This record gives sequence, C-alpha cells and structure tokens, in this order.
Amino acid sequence: MKIAIKILIVTLGLFLTGCEEVISVDLDTAPPRLVIDASIDWKKNTTGNEQKIKLSTTTGYYSPTFPTVSGATIFVTNSTNTVFNFIENSGTGEYICTNFQPVIGETYALTITLNGETFTATETLINAPNMEDNVVQNNEAGFGGDEVEVLTYFQDAGNQQNNYLYSHKSNRVAFPQYQVEDDENDQGNRITMYYSNKDLKPGDMMNIKLYGVSKRYFEYFHKLIIASGNDDSPFATTPTKVRGNIVNQTNAKNFAFGYFRLSEVDIKNYTIQ
Repeated sequence: MKIAIKILIVTLGLFLTGCEEVISVDLDTAPPRLVIDASIDWKKNTTGNEQKIKLSTTTGYYSPTFPTVSGATIFVTNSTNTVFNFIENSGTGEYICTNFQPVIGETYALTITLNGETFTATETLINAPNMEDNVVQNNEAGFGGDEVEVLTYFQDAGNQQNNYLYSHKSNRVAFPQYQVEDDENDQGNRITMYYSNKDLKPGDMMNIKLYGVSKRYFEYFHKLIIASGNDDSPFATTPTKVRGNIVNQTNAKNFAFGYFRLSEVDIKNYTIQ
C-alpha cells in the first residue's frame, strides 16, 4: 500500500510539472509619453561643468528598454540670463552640457523644445552637507539578526529647513535604494543614514550619496516611493501617475513625466568588512 501511494505521488508530481507554462497577460498599453530626466548633480570638490539630461518615452510593461528621444533643443538659463546649451550625443537621447556653472542658491530655468511643443521648469540648486568619515557596520542587524547594516552620519544645519535624498548602491542589487527625509524632527542634529541587506559579503563595495533637495522635490519623490510600492508600509496607496515640475506650455494635456532638479551631492565609497 505504501509503495502504491509513493507511485501515485511521483506520478502526480510529474503531471503537474509537465503542465507548467509561462502565462503572458495581454495588457493595455497607453500611448507613449515623454520622460525627462533632468537631474543636475554637482559633486562636491568638482567644477560641475559637465551635466547631462536624458529624454525617453514610456513603453509597454513587458518591454525591457525605454525608447530614447532625439531631435530636441534643450537649454538652461540662470538668473543673469546666461544660457547653457545641452547638445545631443547623436542618436542616444542624452544631451550634454560642458560649460555649466553651478552656484548654490541660484535659480535655473529649463527649456525643452520638441516636435513643436515647449516644456519648461524652474528650480533652485540646493546645497548638501558633508558625510562624516566614520561608517558603522553591524553584521547582526534586522529582526532575524542576519542582515548587514551600514550607518553613515551627517550634521544638519540648524538655521534653515533642509530636505535630503539618500542613495545606497551595492554590487548585490541592480539599482540603488533611495530614501527622502526632512529635518523636521532633527533640526540641527546629527542625522543617521541607514541601509541593510542580508546578501552583503566582506569585500562588497557600497556607493553612498547624499543630496540636498528642495521641499517640492522631497514631496514629489516621496509620492514616487509610495506609488512604486517601496515605502515598506502595510497600508500603501494605489499606484498613480506622479507629476513633476515640468510643464508643457504648448499643450497642457500632453504632459511629460520627470523632474528638473539641481543638487549638490556628497559621495562616499565603503567596502564591507
């Protein structure tokens, strides 16, 4: 009897395995919409003269790539009407400026002309504090004590309201992990940046970035995190389209996704011990 039961279980297992197939759901795809990646990052201790803006479009759920957009005219102006032209690296959708002049507190205006339509945005370049040299590593973090935690510190300026964007990238994950934070509860205090991953091993490289961002960008990125389902909340809201600060002056209905952001950024590389 036991032998018969074993044969039945094996036969059933083989039947179920043989019936496995990949199911692709036929999803509706909305018309492509312009995506503008206009993040101007001034790395500390550099001139910041070379900057890049990327144009692409939205695409179908199963598409592995985002189509690039060529043929646009892009420039940025500052408060003295100095013009910084962004010229496309032919056919790549990447527009490069080699003479940009970053100034903390300066206001810049972005203009993009594409297919007879004009997109504009205005933003201020925000400073970033310096991360401290010391990095604290805890190899027994997390609820199960099986995660590697990396702690980095910086001092918040107590004389103003500040908003921050953190980025942690390791060779164990494909994309950086982002987090936004304000200093509402840490005004003038020493602030800790947390990151943990159970897959980190000795010798792995961590790239840590600290950006200063505007209040409006802080609110925008916070909405992005919630919409993507990466806020670690059990009560996450339904994903929605998140609009940035870029406005189509020609046709408001044909809005673009993306944001025009200007930030100073401090960068630290750390090797897992």
